[in-house]
Amino acid sequence: MQTETRPWHAIVLEVFKANGIRLIPYVPDNVLKPLIAACHADPFFTAFPTAREEEAVGIVCGAWMAGMRGLCLMQTSGFATLPNALASLPCAFQIPALVMVSERGTLGEFNMGQAMVCRTMRPILDSLGMEHHTVSRLDECEFIVDRTIRQAFMTQSPAALILSPLLTGGKAVARA
Repeated sequence: MQTETRPWHAIVLEVFKANGIRLIPYVPDNVLKPLIAACHADPFFTAFPTAREEEAVGIVCGAWMAGMRGLCLMQTSGFATLPNALASLPCAFQIPALVMVSERGTLGEFNMGQAMVCRTMRPILDSLGMEHHTVSRLDECEFIVDRTIRQAFMTQSPAALILSPLLTGGKAVARA
């Protein structure tokens, strides 16, 4: 068995390309910084920051209706703003809007707000009937990201990919 040597963000970038995902609206996030920088550096992608997560979801939905594939990038706290936007557009109209969330609120998190959203994110996705998968290990990254994206497009259903701090290293915090 061959050990994976590419960093998580290089794997994700390759899977995006293989699935024709060109549009990457995002809300800036330190954990996602290497992926965001790689998207900006590659002319295959159109990547740009948005003011809010709901805006990014709306852009991806509009792009799908115009024939372009996209995916929103955000962190856990930004997910808290999304339930109404997800329920009223991609869930209601079977649009394969994809969101990738860098998970905070667990494994030593210092911010109570992040922890509260982390505890509610998966139950909210479940209540919306949205497929969601958490990527925790480098050796499963390519498979989970690829299959989640493929399923979303084949079923015309929104989906979420959650990037565990076990994969990304999370946000570094000072010791108490």
